[in-house]
Amino acid sequence: MTPKLVLASSSPFRHMLMENAGLAFEAHAAQIDERAIEAPLEKSGATPDEVALVLAEAKAEYVSRRFSAALIIGSDQTMSLGSQVFHKPEDMTDAANHLRVLAGKTHRLNSAIAIVRDGEVLWRHVAHAELKMRPLTDDFIARHLERVGVKALASVGAYQLEGEGIQLFEKIDGDYFTILGLPMLPLLAKLRELEAIDG
Repeated sequence: MTPKLVLASSSPFRHMLMENAGLAFEAHAAQIDERAIEAPLEKSGATPDEVALVLAEAKAEYVSRRFSAALIIGSDQTMSLGSQVFHKPEDMTDAANHLRVLAGKTHRLNSAIAIVRDGEVLWRHVAHAELKMRPLTDDFIARHLERVGVKALASVGAYQLEGEGIQLFEKIDGDYFTILGLPMLPLLAKLRELEAIDG
């Protein structure tokens, strides 16, 4: 019997990627305190990849308590510039600061996935995308944030590539799925291997 698939996320983008791929699944958000999990990891010197993996696993493990024998897909994404890890901006001033720091530099998105069944991690994976932001003036940043409004606060980098955020960049290396936070190609390959989808 094909196992039930559950996405441990309330992200509309992750939901859309799964749906567009033709997967039959349910989505249930994990009620975890991400910052409480992240803070000690960062203090202990965990890498951005490790932080993303721990959070992806924590989400999947939380949801797996409610669904016996189902395959739970947890995912998380961190954003790093060198060793600095970024978090969602708290307000528009913070969003402007994010963009100032990132302007003219290449940062990395670290997208982790974990598959958990009955509390056991069956698989974990991290994919990367490198994004080079073009140089930005303070005036442009202010005008840009005025146009996009509070949407800038919804993502860790204070931008949405699927919207006006694309105007901030000059080069992107990495696939669309990784950038949106759910690396679909390795996920689909693993689901076929687990005989959860038609191979």
